[in-house]
Amino acid sequence: MPQVKPDQIVEEIRKCFCEKGSDMYAGEAISQTEHALQAAFAAEQAGEAQELIVAAFLHDIGHLLHKHDEDCAAQGIDDLHETIGAQWLVRYFPPAVTEPIRLHVDAKRYRCATDAEYASRLSPASVLSLKLQGGPFDETEQAAFEQNPWAQDALRLRTYDEAAKIPGYETPELEYFLTYVQRVLKQPTLETN
Repeated sequence: MPQVKPDQIVEEIRKCFCEKGSDMYAGEAISQTEHALQAAFAAEQAGEAQELIVAAFLHDIGHLLHKHDEDCAAQGIDDLHETIGAQWLVRYFPPAVTEPIRLHVDAKRYRCATDAEYASRLSPASVLSLKLQGGPFDETEQAAFEQNPWAQDALRLRTYDEAAKIPGYETPELEYFLTYVQRVLKQPTLETN
């Protein structure tokens, strides 16, 4: 199988945002692209490593890849976007990008089980998706999540995810964060499947 070049992967990601990024973000008053940019900007402002900035930028790419309507949660469908996105990205990106993405829904379920204030601040759309995603973790699920080596990164990603729902908030443009994607893809330690 021929190796895919970083420029081709960046173009594929750009295409996803161009085709579906203007869709509304799961019941929120912003688009998918605005949400991605705000999450990545929050991670950058927090001084995160470029891999976690890319994870914040791409954490919901599964919403751009699945074939459901944008309001599928209102129809009672969990789109499994975290799994779809991580499975698509794992072909190109290191675990420092893909594992926090794969775990960002689990991080929400964990925080809802362990932090009542966090759970009380969830938007109505996030409360609905939480229910579809299995609700707050039980004690066994909490313990398993805590043992995952990527749990802390996923929890930080969750913080940026929750902060990224502000209508009209100014961030750098899509191309700015695609340069982070390009840099991570070009790292010499990257191994692709």
